[in-house]
Amino acid sequence: MWLFLNGSKRCQVMSFRFPVNTLLHLATHCKGQKTEWSREENKVYTRVWIPDPDEVWRSAELTKDYKEGDTSLQLRLEDETIREYPIDVQSNQLPFLRNPDILVGENDLTALSYLHEPAVLHNLKVRFLESNHIYTYCGIVLVAINPYEQLPIYGQDVIYAYSGQNMGDMDPHIFAVAEEAYKQMARDEKNQSIIVSGESGAGKTVSAKYAMRYFATVGGSASDTNIEEKVLASSPIMEAIGNAKTTRNDNSSRFGKYIQIGFDKRYHIIGANMRTYLLEKSRVVFQADDERNYHIFYQLCAAASLPEFKELALTCAEDFFYTSQGRDTCIEGVDDAEDFEKTRQAFTLLGVRESHQISIFKIIASILHLGNVEIQAERDGDSCSISPQDEHLNSFCRLLGVEHSQMEHWLCHRKLVTTSETYVKTMSLQQVVNARNALAKHIYAQLFGWIVEHINKALHTPLKQHSFIGVLDIYGFETFEVNSFEQFCINYANEKLQQQFNSHVFKLEQEEYMKEQIPWTLIDFYDNQPCIDLIEAKLGILDLLDEECKVPKGTDQNWAQKLYDRHSGSQHFQKPRMSNTAFIVVHFADKVEYLSDGFLEKNRDTVYEEQINILKASKFPLVADLFHDDKDSVPATTASGKGSSSKINIRSARPPLKVSNKEHKKTVGHQFRTSLHLLMETLNATTPHYVRCIKPNDEKLPFHFDPKRAVQQLRACGVLETIRISAAGYPSRWAYHDFFNRYRVLVKKRELANTDKKAICRSVLESLIKDPDKFQFGRTKIFFRAGQVAYLEKLRADKFRAATIMIQKTVRGWLQKVKYRRLKATTLTLQRYCRGLLARRLAEHLRRTRAAIMLQKQYRMRRARLAYQRVHRATITIQAFTRGMFVRRMYQQVLMEHKATILQKHVRGWVARRRFQRLRGAAIVIQCAFRMLKAKQELKALKIEARSAEHLKRLNVGMENKVVQLQRKIDDQNKEFKTLSEQLSAVTSTHTMEVEKLKKELARYQQSQGEDGSLRLQEEVESLRAELQRAHSERKILEDAHTKEKDELRKRVADLEEENALLKDEKEQLNNQILCQVKDESAQNSAKENLMKRELEEERSRYQNLVKEYSRLEQRYDNLRDEMTIIKQTPGHRRNPSNQSSLESDSNYPSISTSEVGDTEDALQQVEDIGLEKAAMDMTVFLKLQKRVRELEQERKKLQVQLEKREQQDSRKVQVEQAKNDLDLDQDADLAYNSLKRQELESENKKLKNDLNELRKAVADQATQNNSSHSSPDSYSLLLNQLKLANEELEVRKEEVLILRTQIVSADQRRLAGKSTEPNINARTSWPNSEKHVDQEDAIEAYHGVCQTNSKTEDWGYLNEDGELGLAYQGLKQVARLLEAQLQAQSREHEEEVEGLRAQVEALKEELDKQQQTFCQTLLLSPEAQVEFGVQQEISRLTNENLDLKELVEKLEKNERKLKKQLKIYMKKVQDLEAAQALAQSERRRHELNRQVTVQRKEKDFQGMLEYHKEDEALLIRNLVTDLKPQALAGTVPCLPAYILYMCIRHADYVNDDLKVHSLLTSTINGIKKVLKKHNDDFEMTSFWLSNTCRLLHCLKQYSGDEGFMTQNTAKQNEHCLKNFDLTEYRQVLSDLSIQIYQQLIKIAEGVLQPMIVSAMLENESIQGLSGVKPTGYRKRSSSMVDGDNSYCLEAVIRQMNSFHTVMCDQGLDPEIILQVFKQLFYMINAVTLNNLLLRKDVCSWSTGMQLRYNISQLEEWLRGRNLHQSGAVQTMEPLIQAAQLLQLKKKTPEDAEAICSLCTSLSTQQIVKILNLYTPLNEFEERVTVAFIRTIQAQLQERNDPQQLLLDFKHMFPVLFPFNPSSLTMDSIHIPAYLNLEFLNEV
Repeated sequence: MWLFLNGSKRCQVMSFRFPVNTLLHLATHCKGQKTEWSREENKVYTRVWIPDPDEVWRSAELTKDYKEGDTSLQLRLEDETIREYPIDVQSNQLPFLRNPDILVGENDLTALSYLHEPAVLHNLKVRFLESNHIYTYCGIVLVAINPYEQLPIYGQDVIYAYSGQNMGDMDPHIFAVAEEAYKQMARDEKNQSIIVSGESGAGKTVSAKYAMRYFATVGGSASDTNIEEKVLASSPIMEAIGNAKTTRNDNSSRFGKYIQIGFDKRYHIIGANMRTYLLEKSRVVFQADDERNYHIFYQLCAAASLPEFKELALTCAEDFFYTSQGRDTCIEGVDDAEDFEKTRQAFTLLGVRESHQISIFKIIASILHLGNVEIQAERDGDSCSISPQDEHLNSFCRLLGVEHSQMEHWLCHRKLVTTSETYVKTMSLQQVVNARNALAKHIYAQLFGWIVEHINKALHTPLKQHSFIGVLDIYGFETFEVNSFEQFCINYANEKLQQQFNSHVFKLEQEEYMKEQIPWTLIDFYDNQPCIDLIEAKLGILDLLDEECKVPKGTDQNWAQKLYDRHSGSQHFQKPRMSNTAFIVVHFADKVEYLSDGFLEKNRDTVYEEQINILKASKFPLVADLFHDDKDSVPATTASGKGSSSKINIRSARPPLKVSNKEHKKTVGHQFRTSLHLLMETLNATTPHYVRCIKPNDEKLPFHFDPKRAVQQLRACGVLETIRISAAGYPSRWAYHDFFNRYRVLVKKRELANTDKKAICRSVLESLIKDPDKFQFGRTKIFFRAGQVAYLEKLRADKFRAATIMIQKTVRGWLQKVKYRRLKATTLTLQRYCRGLLARRLAEHLRRTRAAIMLQKQYRMRRARLAYQRVHRATITIQAFTRGMFVRRMYQQVLMEHKATILQKHVRGWVARRRFQRLRGAAIVIQCAFRMLKAKQELKALKIEARSAEHLKRLNVGMENKVVQLQRKIDDQNKEFKTLSEQLSAVTSTHTMEVEKLKKELARYQQSQGEDGSLRLQEEVESLRAELQRAHSERKILEDAHTKEKDELRKRVADLEEENALLKDEKEQLNNQILCQVKDESAQNSAKENLMKRELEEERSRYQNLVKEYSRLEQRYDNLRDEMTIIKQTPGHRRNPSNQSSLESDSNYPSISTSEVGDTEDALQQVEDIGLEKAAMDMTVFLKLQKRVRELEQERKKLQVQLEKREQQDSRKVQVEQAKNDLDLDQDADLAYNSLKRQELESENKKLKNDLNELRKAVADQATQNNSSHSSPDSYSLLLNQLKLANEELEVRKEEVLILRTQIVSADQRRLAGKSTEPNINARTSWPNSEKHVDQEDAIEAYHGVCQTNSKTEDWGYLNEDGELGLAYQGLKQVARLLEAQLQAQSREHEEEVEGLRAQVEALKEELDKQQQTFCQTLLLSPEAQVEFGVQQEISRLTNENLDLKELVEKLEKNERKLKKQLKIYMKKVQDLEAAQALAQSERRRHELNRQVTVQRKEKDFQGMLEYHKEDEALLIRNLVTDLKPQALAGTVPCLPAYILYMCIRHADYVNDDLKVHSLLTSTINGIKKVLKKHNDDFEMTSFWLSNTCRLLHCLKQYSGDEGFMTQNTAKQNEHCLKNFDLTEYRQVLSDLSIQIYQQLIKIAEGVLQPMIVSAMLENESIQGLSGVKPTGYRKRSSSMVDGDNSYCLEAVIRQMNSFHTVMCDQGLDPEIILQVFKQLFYMINAVTLNNLLLRKDVCSWSTGMQLRYNISQLEEWLRGRNLHQSGAVQTMEPLIQAAQLLQLKKKTPEDAEAICSLCTSLSTQQIVKILNLYTPLNEFEERVTVAFIRTIQAQLQERNDPQQLLLDFKHMFPVLFPFNPSSLTMDSIHIPAYLNLEFLNEV
């Protein structure tokens, strides 16, 4: 049903089928005036839409219930303002209802419950501004809003993500529409069309370009013609010559085009064809302000400085009239020179020769020069002239190759032809300007047509076209302030397209209703056919315009008057009130007023014939061809008709016209109407798909939405009409399953017992919705009227709300009860404590009262006692003082008497002492004089000794020696001081004795001599006293000198210690610097090593891609050969996926062009000449790749060697620096050390050589004597070990001797140097050997002893001639060391045993503690609990024992299986042996019967070689490779074919037959390739040959004779090595083949898993009841969806991976390769899941995050269970894990934003923002992510340098590594089963 109202006009009636009960609903929804509210919708808080002059529609909610008959509504707007909305009571005009928030932001507008204009506008606005989604479905229409910003949603990864997907499964996208068209073309075998329309600047051209890019990528050509690249290359050319800048768009298409992309039966692109419509020629000569001419003019001016364009005489665009009228000649962000280069490249790609390109550019430049020709008016005003020296006219004529004089003449004159004669008439200035502009427009139009024709020729193909997809990029409905002929034609075309759109929409609606078996009836609806008839019918607007053009004096005013007279009564035609030259046409979208001025001139498109004739006579062929008559030209679309489909005859858009004269030339309007009719015929014969482009604002601001402009375009492009059509019937449609899952909460419990979901849905709806007209039950779906889904959502929300209230009520009641109980318990506790407190207070009071009484009693008693004690003490004191006074008086008297006695005593003693002191002083003076003399002599000797060189040398021995010597000297001086003091005391004692003797002698002498000698004695005493004083003074001087010298020595010691400390600090600093340098150098070396590893990994990846490309080319060759054989057959059509085989865009490298590959037929002819076998195996490419790999390996080894050398040099430097810093030896010592070391090493080397030779001779003699014994190897090894240990001990001793010798030599050198130089203590600042003190004398003695020892031991004959004592001594030392090592080993074993026993004791202790704890716990429990606890403990114990037993059983089962396999093998061997014995017996019997005597050969051991004849090679390859089934080798040794092939190769090597080896390996490789090609989708076969190829490669390495591969071989395996041939090159070929097989294996596995991933990871409910279902729109019932359930669960994916793992393990594939396989598969699972998550709004929810987390954990558990967690597969899933966490995190506060940024490190900024934009709540209780929060995330992630790619490349393949894995089997142990039919192989 369709109703079209515009004002008060009506349209003609047409009939279509539609439901009976939709007529009333149609009227209400289409008019948008009457809206009936249900009872529930009249209540308060109901949200509605009301008109608004600024925002078109505003949201409000009722603040008061509405009752029928009310004249107004009380509303509250979103800004909290109150408003009264008036209602017309008669018409009952109510506002539109607003949808629930859960439905806002839907992908499909038809999924909205309330379908009307404000709902559509609001949904588009929310998606565009908040989620940045520019695409939205509206039924069958894709609404595309221009973002005015580059978005990363059009890459190759996005194309592959949409390829093969149903249209409703992914988010809306232009690629989804293209995929839908491609899929319907392949499935229905019907041509398709994509109609892209919209205003200028809405993005039509870009949308069409992306659609063509999708077809070029998905349906790439099967040959090397690169037709898809040519199709894409046509876009820049057409944009350059047909697009221009307007006020609304910087790249506006000023023409319409329809591109047909042709496909063959396999749906590959084979060609294309383009039709153009209504080029805006007037833009060539006129542009409005802020507009530009066509881009090609400005591009050519920007490239005018190039050398090849010098002859064009061009300058900047501002200098030309035709390019400067819009004033601004530049576009911001556009480089015209760069675009011009792209245009030239596109011309070249399309096959336009360079000469033709130059001619095209000359023609374009001539148009610019023509616009600058100066025309001068004459005085009479009726004639004009052009200056002959006009340089622009000269350039124009030169560039076009025409005569200057003729062109100058006919630009200003015209020819009039009558019946009798011909006149030449001058023209006025305006006429000349018009004629010049007409000529310029005509030249450009002809050039435009020639370029389009040439593009069509380039895109044409001779192959038969099976079907096509057309892309129509045509102008949308336009209305300006001044509308002319162009706008009229554009709107006429949109009227036709709208009519086609209406009929198609009704057709789809009918199909849907008929499919669901809903009753229909005939009703009437309105159509826009009357408006179309007004324009194109007989005597319509176009007919009258053509008629007026034929009138000689016809004018625009006369034509307008005829329109008034003819169509004034038409409802679609109106006359303006204030104008007689304009008219109004009421179009489907709006009224448009057209100004008739210029209509006739533009319709005629008149160009003077004389000017055209001049151009025809051009000397340039291209210019002359442009202006030939129509009979000489070939239509642009004739070529395309050959390849059109047989189902429909597509006629040309520009039909060939008959030869006619000027008067009968067809007008522009007639041509456009004809081409439009042909276009409509084409579209009606195809299945259309609609893309409506919307321009969000006129300012070209990114993501800015103007509601007014949007509504205008929605009304004009048919989106609202689609909504009205849907709203007229049953717009909301639900599958029974989805409806049941969504609204099961509304189902009663007793109804859930029914298993029929349809019956449950029927009963629920009948009970909830009383009006049966509001819904219909279809075959698979339920159909609802508009608003019913919202009503059901309200009921569901109310149900949830009631349940929530019930839960809240119960929880709150429980909380209140808990709170009350807590308060009650608290109150009782408080009361108890308060009463206790009061009781305690009373008791305290009583105690205090009693205590106070006690204190008073005690205080009073104490006060009385203190008073008594004061009186008592005073009495005693008085008595004491009195008695003391009398005693002191008596004491003073006694004291005075005692003092007098003491004074007398002291006076007498002083007199005696005075005499004694005089005598003693005289004796001391004599002694001092004598000692002073001795001291002077000793001091003189000391000074002489101090000045000697020997003393200086001792001082300079070393820092430590000096310090020690000084310390010793100080000690000696102290000792000397002590001895001197002792001597002094002795002298004093002797002096006193002598004095007494002298006194006695003096007394005697006096007595004898008398008084005569007293004088002489006194003189002697005086002299002695004088000498004693001098001795005292000299002694003081010596003591001062001694103390001074001692202080100096201490000061010097302190200085030396400080110097030593400084040297130590410097040493530490140097050590730290050396360590830092070592660390830096090691870090640099590690970084270089990582870089080299990374480069090696990249090189390996590139090499594997080359191998992949080679296999792809080889596959292409095979496919071409097959196609040539079956080219005449007609295979059935099928849809090839975008990644169908390695022939497609599977490789990361571009495909080889035509020039590289050559023509297909030539290649096939060469193949036939050469031969199939040689062509199938082109060894040259392999050898080149091998050479490259070897070079890379050599470079890697060189770099590794350089790195090791560098590390060694660095370590040596570090060691040298450390040795320098630690030892700091001077140069002489180093020289001495080196010389001594050299001598020592030479002598020791000679000695060791002699010992070694003697020892080897003795061992050899012993071995020859005891050859039969088994102990000789052990004794030999023992002696060798002893010799090694002796050598090590000798090295240690030599190092010690050398160090000692060095110190001795350095000491001698210092001694010699000290004798010849003056002493200078402060001369040396560094003290070598400061940390070691060695006595010089001891060192010298040791040195002499060592020299004597060496001289004695130089000849072992000194001890024993045979050296037996030395050997015995060495042997004893080694025996002692061996015993010591054994003792240490035994002690270690003992310690380990003790540790193990201790661990067991600890474990037993822990277990005992646990049992004690459990026992204590059980004692505290009740008896019942004790029993239950004991049962639980027993169950857990039994469970653990059961698990252990299960593991044991599994091990036993594995062993049993192995033994069974071995038993089968042995049984087969026994059977074969019995058969052989039976055969031998039968032969023996036959021989006995024949009585023939034969000589039997002696049996020999099998050597692991198989012999075959050359003619049996093909049979060997067929039985062992081509026809072999993997199941046939199930019970044999894994990789048996590889072992058999190697044994054959080994025999060929044994007999030295290189041709046989080459032939066998080549045949094997070709046979494997043939098998893999035949079984290119068989995982088991591919895995089987991957394992065998790898095993054959390992065998060639293991038995190659290379020591690097033989480290793990046994002696028997080393006997099986190749002897004659080096098969390194074939190893490389096998490695390349393994890479190809691995890639095929991954491709097969991905092909199996990829269809299961999205369903299993995102859609299937792993956790039941977690996810909800939201309303879906029209796209979920898309025609692209196939009936049937294709859903998979995660268990299916795991089962499939289990099967992969089992197959690979059973076939013996290397574990390292298995790990890499699953790492690749898990990456693919991660990429596909994440890409779908990023492109689907319906799965971005919290529940999906929970499902993902669960599914990923299941996959991780599977990896751990298969021991595959080391493969790195979990790391590849990290982006998906973080995406799942992102869906579950809070998204409100800045802290949440920081948490998200810190967590999502593996996701790019675009991916995080995309997920947040897509996040969709599943119910109204969950909040959406705000725009402010997303902006916060973007601000925090600005510093990240993330790639611009949104999606992951799920085709990315990690480079594979094949580690060397040698086999433990020997060739002679391998048994060949009989069922392999290899009897022709002979065991050697």
